[in-house]
Order: sequence, then C-alpha cells, then structure tokens
Amino acid sequence: MQKPLAVSLLAALFAFAIVTTSRAAAIIVKTAPPPPVSVVVVGKAPSPHHVWTGGYHVWRGGRYVWVKGHWVVPPRRGAVWIPPQWVHRGSGYVFVAGRWR
Repeated sequence: MQKPLAVSLLAALFAFAIVTTSRAAAIIVKTAPPPPVSVVVVGKAPSPHHVWTGGYHVWRGGRYVWVKGHWVVPPRRGAVWIPPQWVHRGSGYVFVAGRWR
C-alpha cells in the first residue's frame, strides 16, 4: 500500500512542478494554422547584452493576434532564447511557449 501512495505523491509533485513552471497551464489546440510571421526590421540593440526575441501569434478572443518582438537581457550568461511556435500535431496546431535554455 505504501508503494502506490509514494508513486501517486511523486506523480502529483511532478505535475505540480510542470504546471507551476510553465507560462500557461492550458494547452491551446487550433485547427487552422496561424498566419505567416510578420516581417519586422530590427533596429540596433540597446546594449551588447540584449537579445532580440521575435514576435509571434497567440490565440486571443477567438482569433490569432500578433505579439510584437522586443529586446531583452537574458536571465543568465550563455542562455539561448527558444522562440515560441505553433506545432502541427494530429489534426490541429498546438502553441509551444518560448523559453530560455
């Protein structure tokens, strides 16, 4: 009886960690693909430490909405920005949030 309880607690802790560390706990699935990414002219960085995080489409109010890119200082030295994207899965598209690696 102890083993299943321990496994259940471990699974619950793992699920809690995933939900609390992700930006959005809900998975958004759309059947229509997002529009093409907007072409943007990126100016000069505010400092040598800044990295450009490009824009992307999100699903809001029943439609795709463009979120503008911006300059940001990475959270730590050597961090690489992995941009958000819509991934085709099954019969729809799933939004995968951007993150630092």
